[in-house]
Parts: sequence; structure tokens; C-alpha cells
Amino acid sequence: MIDSLFHAYAPLIFWSGLGFVLFRFIPERFPKLLGLALYWVGVPLQLLVLGRQTELSHGGELIPLVAVGVLLLSMGLALLSWWGLPGLSRGNTTESSPESPKNSLLDFSFSNINKLGRASLGSFILASMLGNTGFIGLALTQVLFGTENISWPVLFSVTSNVVGNYGIAVFIASYFGRSDSKNHWWIQLRDVLTVPTLWAFIIGFSTRNIELPSSLETGLEQAVWVVIAFALLLVGLRLGSVHGWRSLKRAWMPTLLKVVIVPMLVGLGATYFGLTGDSRLTLVLMSGTPTGLSVLILAEVYELDRELLASSIALSFVGLLLMLPVWLVCFG
Repeated sequence: MIDSLFHAYAPLIFWSGLGFVLFRFIPERFPKLLGLALYWVGVPLQLLVLGRQTELSHGGELIPLVAVGVLLLSMGLALLSWWGLPGLSRGNTTESSPESPKNSLLDFSFSNINKLGRASLGSFILASMLGNTGFIGLALTQVLFGTENISWPVLFSVTSNVVGNYGIAVFIASYFGRSDSKNHWWIQLRDVLTVPTLWAFIIGFSTRNIELPSSLETGLEQAVWVVIAFALLLVGLRLGSVHGWRSLKRAWMPTLLKVVIVPMLVGLGATYFGLTGDSRLTLVLMSGTPTGLSVLILAEVYELDRELLASSIALSFVGLLLMLPVWLVCFG
């Protein structure tokens, strides 16, 4: 088990570590250009391949609903946490009138958050909601359950990516990445409908029964690993910009939600509905994956709080290592 987990995490450590080392030697604009390239080319290619590999198995038709439910649960808990913890929502992140109590939930509205606060709140929600189901989630489930029982994790990952990372998350990033005066509902709708990842998955899923030349299939699968390598490199580059404890202390709450509270609630809910064993553990692991790499890509595109997101990725990776034995004991 330890040896298998080591092999699963080796690419993560190598490529993110390389990005961390190269941070001081590359042009300042390179991370943004890399993020844009992943958004428009890399991740759509990955979802095209996953779409071609997606099959609905017994019970699998419910997995997309579960994945969407986990996204909405995480988003709701993130908003409650932001509003409920004064250290997150007060200070320089809100503009309150002298007559309005700073702690009042009733007086809170998105329109009274300044530009810095908007970017931080949007990043806080994304860090709490979006998991690395495509790389870490699938790698862990393959290690634990084998490739023959991968249909549920693949469906969960695809749903999280299409509906979450490049659906709901694009709407959130588009809204909080713009000032209130420039926001209109049709702008967010346009941003979601023009996400290249959405259309790439639709094309991949609709053509999954069309057989391609073996050389092309192999090339597409190898290209996915190239995309993962560049995504991890971007993580390392952004981790190089983290400024010590000041940055990390802002990320503790999204990390707690992402790798502790949400998977615990999912595990308890699965137990209540009669799921046990590998099926229950699959849902717990996929809902408790660390903050996804896609948040950094969205941060580059929509000018969100990169520092908070990079810190959340770092802390949630550590959190996963600490919580994995707990999930195996409680829900395995």
C-alpha cells in the first residue's frame, strides 16, 4: 500500500517541486500564459479523453447527482464559514457603513465587498468546493480498488470537472473576478457556455463508440499526462509565491472544509443510505480530494486571489495525507 501511494504521489512531488524551484528564474508573465494554455487547450484535451472513457455501470447513474450534491454542499458551507467567521469577512475585505454591524449576516451583500474582498471570497469558495478528482482522486482509487472498479470514480471525476470546475466554478470566478458594476447575469452565462472544456467533454462522450486508430488513442492518453505535468508545474510556480504563515493561515478554513468536514458528512450520509465498503469509501475519497489544480487556472483567467488558492492547495495536500488513514479506518 505504501509503495503504491508513493508511486501515485511521485509525479505530484516532482513536477510541483520543479515549478517551485523555477519560480525565481522564469518571466513574471509565464504562469499566467501557462494557465491560459491549460484553460483553452490542456484541460479540454483531458476531458475529451475522459469523455471517451466514460461508461454508465450499475448504480453509476446516481453518481453524477452525488457529485453535484457534494459541490453544492461545499459551496454552502464555504459561504456560511465566510459570513460566520469575523476574521474572514471583516477587516479590509468589506465596506460597512457606521450604522451597519460588521458581524450582521442580514446586512451582508455581495455588492458591498470591495475588489480585494470579491477576489478573496470567490477564491475561498472555489478552494472549499473544487477537488483534485481527476489526478489525485483517480490515482488513489486505482491504487486501493484496482482498475476494474474505476467506473464510479471516473463518473464522479467527470461530473466534478464538467459541472463543478468548468461550470459552477466558472460562474463564480466570473462573478467575483469582476467589480460589481461590470457584472450582469448574461456575462456569467456567456462565460459558462463558452468554456472549451464543456464542449470537449460533450464531443468525447458522444464519440466514445467511434473507434479511433490505436496510435491516435495512445497519443491522446499520453497527452493527458503531459497536461497533468504542466498543471502540477503551475502549482509549483504559484506555491513559490506563497509568503509563509501569513498566506497559510488564510487557507486553514477551506482546507478543513475540503478534506475533513465535507468527506465526513458524505461518509455519514452514505452510511445512512446503506452504502458500505468500497462504494462508500470511493465517495468519501473523491469528495475529500485536495483543492484542485483548476482553481489556479481560473485564478489566472479571472484575476482571483492566487495566494489564497495556492496556500489552500498546499495545506489540503498535507491534510489528505493526514486524513487518509482515518477514512480507511472509518469508512473502509
